[in-house]
Amino acid sequence: MAAYEYTALDAGGRELKGVLEGDSARQVRQLLRDQSLLPFQVTEVSDKEAPRSLSFSVGNRIGTADLALLTRQLATLVRSGIPLEEALLAVSQQSEKARVRSVVAGVRARVMEGRTLAEGLAAFPTVFPEIYRATVSAGEQSGHLDAVLERMADYTENRQVLQQKIRNAMIYPVLLTIVCLGIVGLLLGYVVPEVVRVFEAGERQLPILTRMLIAASDFLRAWWWVLLLVAIAAAWGFRRWVSDPAARLSYDSFKLRLPLVGRITRGNNAARFARTFSILSASAVPVLEALRIAAEVVTNTTMRRAVQDAAVRVREGAPIARSLGASKLFPPMLVHLIASGETSGELEAMLERAADNQERELDGVVNTAVGILGPVMILLMGGFVFVIVIALLLPIFQLNQLVG
Repeated sequence: MAAYEYTALDAGGRELKGVLEGDSARQVRQLLRDQSLLPFQVTEVSDKEAPRSLSFSVGNRIGTADLALLTRQLATLVRSGIPLEEALLAVSQQSEKARVRSVVAGVRARVMEGRTLAEGLAAFPTVFPEIYRATVSAGEQSGHLDAVLERMADYTENRQVLQQKIRNAMIYPVLLTIVCLGIVGLLLGYVVPEVVRVFEAGERQLPILTRMLIAASDFLRAWWWVLLLVAIAAAWGFRRWVSDPAARLSYDSFKLRLPLVGRITRGNNAARFARTFSILSASAVPVLEALRIAAEVVTNTTMRRAVQDAAVRVREGAPIARSLGASKLFPPMLVHLIASGETSGELEAMLERAADNQERELDGVVNTAVGILGPVMILLMGGFVFVIVIALLLPIFQLNQLVG
């Protein structure tokens, strides 16, 4: 039995969409006809169907917040002693988003076929990341699925909160940058030509700063579309360049060397690594497997390669802390806490403490960066406006000197 997304028409011609379980698409069509519905699209719920059924799923993609919510609901129901099939059915029915309902129904259909929950989740790899599936698998094998789901809900919620903090912190600088560019463009494109037209009527040569301002204004008005095309081409070329693994490695290494960007990048990836490694270790996932999965959540390829190299050293018998510290890319506090956890036998607790420490430090660095970037953008905009005003006032000063 599998889950199928359907689109059908009722007797009044109204379009209905939903999810039904059945042995085949033909059976689902027959079930719809039995309900006096006319089916015209029935597709099996799967991870590969998401792009094709875009019209069905637009606005209903499963984000981090949705994943955290359904995990918390599932953990609560499983802890209450409800069978897994019924818990999945309840989660599917409680969700308000069609995409969540269809995915959970697809997982439930596979569980009812006799597969494990981890195998059902594996059918949707873009929805449930590898850390999620590996942790659930370990929980099923150990018989503590409810505790593992609670831990995964905490992990997903913490990750969503961290992403939201960074996203909210970047709203102000981005809006300020857009406003600055808009004001400068408005001055050069519309204000300057109207004011300069008065000076061009005279026969005296204008100051060089004013002539430069007029040239910039004329160029912007005549060739703004060229600038737009160049910007789009540059963005496309950059994305194509970083798609090459060697180029991406060089770019990520360069980011780590930048003063403020490097610190934020290092802190964010270190926090993600520590939190992921912590949740996997607490769920009894083998160390080498936990390191491999934790490396996948590290977005910076240079740091990811450092984790992969550390896993090779650990496989050869080296301590985890010494293997990670060899790259000199991870914060010393993280390495020291891992070393302390290995020595005391409390690696899970030390990893969790390291993750908390890195997230607090990252939060402080982001807030500091935003606090600095705002005034800097205001000063830059003020500088541009000041130059424009001076360029417009210089001809007036010359006229006053002639009159004097």
